[in-house]
Amino acid sequence: MALDTESGKRMLQLVTSRYNNREWRNKIEKTLSLSPSGVGDEVQRAIFLYLKHGLKAYKSRRADPDSWIVGGYATTEVIERAKFDPTVVGATITKEDVASLGVDPGPEVDQAWWEEMLVAWFEEPETEEPPAESEQPAPDDDRKKAEA
Repeated sequence: MALDTESGKRMLQLVTSRYNNREWRNKIEKTLSLSPSGVGDEVQRAIFLYLKHGLKAYKSRRADPDSWIVGGYATTEVIERAKFDPTVVGATITKEDVASLGVDPGPEVDQAWWEEMLVAWFEEPETEEPPAESEQPAPDDDRKKAEA
C-alpha cells in the first residue's frame, strides 16, 4: 500500500522544508533512497522522482550506494527550479502541484509520524480470499436428489 495523497504531500513538504535541520537530514536521505512505488499519487510520484534525481550526488563508482545532496544551495536550487517552472518535473505538472514544496508540514510531522510513514510506504494491502466453495452445494448433490 502506498502513501495516500495527504501523507504524500506531507512527505514532500518534509523533504523540501527541513533539509537544513541537522536532525532531519538523515531521515530525508533515507526517504530519498526509498522506492518511488511507495508514493500513491502519480503527480506526487513525479515530484518525488524529480527530487530524487535532482538531489542525487554524482558518483564516480557505480558500485557505491547512492548519496544525496541535502542542505545548502544545491537543494534550494532544485526546489526553486521546480516551483518556477513545473514542467521540469513533468509535462502535466502545474504550479498548484508544486506550490506546497518548501512549506513546513507543521508540528504534527515528527519522529513518530515519520516512522508511521515508513510503515505505510512498505505496507502490503491485505488480499481478500474468495468465499470457500464448500458453502455452495456441489452439482453432484443436485443430481443425486433428482435421481431419488
